[in-house]
Amino acid sequence: MLVLGLDNFLDELLGQLLEWSPTVIATSQTAEKLVSYGIKIDWIITDGNDDVLQSDVKLMSRGNDNLTDAALKYLTSYEYPAVNIITDELRLQDYEHFADHLDVVIFHNGKKIFSVTPGFSKWKPAGEIIEILSMVKKLDVTGLEKINDRRYKTTEDGFFSLHFDGPFLFIAEVL
Repeated sequence: MLVLGLDNFLDELLGQLLEWSPTVIATSQTAEKLVSYGIKIDWIITDGNDDVLQSDVKLMSRGNDNLTDAALKYLTSYEYPAVNIITDELRLQDYEHFADHLDVVIFHNGKKIFSVTPGFSKWKPAGEIIEILSMVKKLDVTGLEKINDRRYKTTEDGFFSLHFDGPFLFIAEVL
């Protein structure tokens, strides 16, 4: 789990994500808040000499990378299969390069954002909103009704599917 920001994230959902006992990577700013919650941090991404707030915390230098790239390069180099990212700022371009190497799930502003490949399908109840966040050509959908250019609503309880040209696209669901 990569914690880049916690300002708009529910404590209950944080607890659910921690039930999986993930490796926890934090920034200097988010580490303080996590420690105040009693959460064990494995890595802190840093540009300098940060105070270590817990024992057995490792420091990860960001080097010339931004915080996100540094953490995701670490995870891919050690062949982690997936990462849950909690962030206050959403910049999808920060995650696009890694979507082929990791299952990237981003929690931002009350939404769960993830990459899908052509032919993706998922069961949802009727009336759920699905947002298409990536630019996509030739998008064909089943089980969805178009609301506007990027937003769709599930038409009934059951599976919806997305068919498109491209290796992947990012979609969002409301939490």
